[in-house]
Amino acid sequence: MLTKLTAILQKNLTHPPSTSRKNQIIFWLTLSLTFSLIYSILGLQVAFSSEYVVQDDARQHVFWMQRFLDPELFPNDWIANYFQTVAPSGYTTLYRLIAVLGIHPLVFNKLLPMILGLITTGYCFGISLQLLPVPATGFIASLILNQTLWMDDDLISGTPRAFVYPLLLAFLYYLLRRSLVPCLITVALQGLFYPQTVFLSSGLLILRLFSWEKGRVKLSSNLKDYRFSAAGLGVAFFILLPYALTSSQFEPIISATQAKTLPEFLPGGRAGFFNDNLWEFWIEKERSGLLPRRDRTPIILWIGLVLPLLFRYPGWLPLVKSIQKEIVILTQLMVVSIYLFLTAHGVLFKLHLPSRYMKYSLRLVLAISAAIALTLLLDAIFQLCHQPTRQVFALAITLFIGIFLIVYPSFLADFPKTNYTVGKASTLYQFFSQTPKDSLIASLSAEANNLPTFSARSVLVSEEYGIPYHTGYYRQFRQRAIDLINAQYSLNLAEVDNFIQKYGIDFWLLDRDAFKPNYIAQNSWLNQFQSPAKKAQTDLKKRVKPALAKLIKPCSVFKTNQFVVLGANCIEKQ
Repeated sequence: MLTKLTAILQKNLTHPPSTSRKNQIIFWLTLSLTFSLIYSILGLQVAFSSEYVVQDDARQHVFWMQRFLDPELFPNDWIANYFQTVAPSGYTTLYRLIAVLGIHPLVFNKLLPMILGLITTGYCFGISLQLLPVPATGFIASLILNQTLWMDDDLISGTPRAFVYPLLLAFLYYLLRRSLVPCLITVALQGLFYPQTVFLSSGLLILRLFSWEKGRVKLSSNLKDYRFSAAGLGVAFFILLPYALTSSQFEPIISATQAKTLPEFLPGGRAGFFNDNLWEFWIEKERSGLLPRRDRTPIILWIGLVLPLLFRYPGWLPLVKSIQKEIVILTQLMVVSIYLFLTAHGVLFKLHLPSRYMKYSLRLVLAISAAIALTLLLDAIFQLCHQPTRQVFALAITLFIGIFLIVYPSFLADFPKTNYTVGKASTLYQFFSQTPKDSLIASLSAEANNLPTFSARSVLVSEEYGIPYHTGYYRQFRQRAIDLINAQYSLNLAEVDNFIQKYGIDFWLLDRDAFKPNYIAQNSWLNQFQSPAKKAQTDLKKRVKPALAKLIKPCSVFKTNQFVVLGANCIEKQ
């Protein structure tokens, strides 16, 4: 009985299927898609748990798309115009088309991760099958990858970076199959949705022309290889050309020298990048480091690092002989990624964040490598277990690995990691949503981060929109924040009035504790604006009452236990 059960497991888990066993591939693919769907549903439960829920990064990348439903929203909004300008054209077009169908952009943003997750799963399964034709390996790879994706907030964000995984995997899949037209289409889509991915694909197209034979680098002698690469690089060139030729009022991109002078790029800053700890800077930090965060990667993913060692023992691991030579594409992708990672560091921040060229591809490579490594080891165990006692061991190991793979997310404190923001000031959102569509709100409250999304009204500044990579945008944004801090804590009512007239403020949202001594001291974002923040703290500690604080009672137009809204017209009349 044990012998028969062991044979069945070995046949279904580690043996390449025969032509007549296509149903085995269908079974494992269906199971892979099922787990992707399960993780998506867990995310959707959070997404639709209440009326005011939005993914954290969607507050930047999607809020302005409410213009697709009502063009009168966010008129002359500096922040909305910026995020609309920097959004990739394909990403914008997709949301616009969905809005034409009557689906709200913020609703589509919640549904999109499920679609992208299923596409990612399908391509991951297909790639694994091309490298090691064992369907169970495809399932393990897609399962590990799905767990990895749902431990981070890239896919769930529904923002341009959510498209990295399906588009990069699609490119690898068609490149392995030598399918030229689908490959070219994928490169074009990468440029339309997440242009940085095009650099990875272009690097692969170039590197595939080289091979390592007998200790030497050798160029391909096949003319078709050159035609294939030339076609792909041609599409890459033309799809990236508009980005190189077009400019906007929000440019140029900040230089490394400029960034080092801003608190925003230092530890604790809004876009913290630089760090004196070299290990953290080059290896661990989210924006600058080589590796993805340890708390956002499943333990089993790192088994993929063992795969290169397993190739040395084909005698112990007979399934190694079934691995296709095209597995070299995983190494090639890592070489390209490391090169672009170092290049991005060298030209900060022209290629945006260096980690974007490593963490996505590394996760894909490790997920597939881990699946192949586990399959090789399982097969070796089955091969050695001919005696009943050993067969029990083989079955126990198989059962343990299977259970661990499936139930691992249940041991995580935050799975899936949705990073959804739940708005708790519903009456405030309703109040502002009933104000004129061209209303402009001044506020230093953290709740200002949610107003453009939940109330569809413009804010002068807020922490969420303080993205400092384009100096044309951020120079004005920073000045607005400084002016707002100075005005809110000014002792002179005339300065408050001048601020309102300068920016055309309609409402002023205040936290109830906005004039308490520790309000600024405990706010890391406000402390980035060092000079005005320190002056305001000094005045508050002296118990000097700012001019605006004296107008709370006569100029309030809306109140809750936590917030008070002042009418700008009333302030001016005072």
